[in-house]
Amino acid sequence: MLLNRRKVRIDTERMIMRPPVHSDFRNWAELRSASAEFLVPWEPAWAPTHLSRKSFTNRVYWAQRSIGTDNALPLFLFRRNDDVLLGAITLDNIRRGPAQAGTLGYWIGETFARQGFMREAIEAVVHHAFHRMELSRVEAACLPENIASRGVLEKSGFKYEGVAQSYLQINGRWRTHVLYAALRNDRRGRTLAGQA
Repeated sequence: MLLNRRKVRIDTERMIMRPPVHSDFRNWAELRSASAEFLVPWEPAWAPTHLSRKSFTNRVYWAQRSIGTDNALPLFLFRRNDDVLLGAITLDNIRRGPAQAGTLGYWIGETFARQGFMREAIEAVVHHAFHRMELSRVEAACLPENIASRGVLEKSGFKYEGVAQSYLQINGRWRTHVLYAALRNDRRGRTLAGQA
């Protein structure tokens, strides 16, 4: 199913979620810069040009192409009452055919953390993935010590599935991650996260 990028918008109680556009650059760069110390420990290493306009322009074009080809759904999170950029969430690596799955990634500006915005965003994107995109499985991974990320996934209905050794390069090093998934038709009941 191909999505029209001009129509991709998810509304929640407190947010509007939509793909990035060129005019978001300044707000994005300021939020990422102000939150760098908060974000860097959990993300792939930032290139020296990470916060540049050219890098952001490439990000916008990638988002447009990815939505048009049904490979990813990258969305920026805006607070509904004042249109302030809060962070971003991306459903990436969308696999069709027998898999019908995608991988979730997200970040939020430090000022807006621990206020329930990311849980609201995750739940809305997962609902969209299951009911509009007809996916069957949404996966997510995070560092074992990222208690905040593990907590938001578990509160959003994701269940712990295991550990992946040297899963992603984070801040310049190959790091082991804990794996979570949400299923459209989940019959697994409650599970407790394993010790990682």
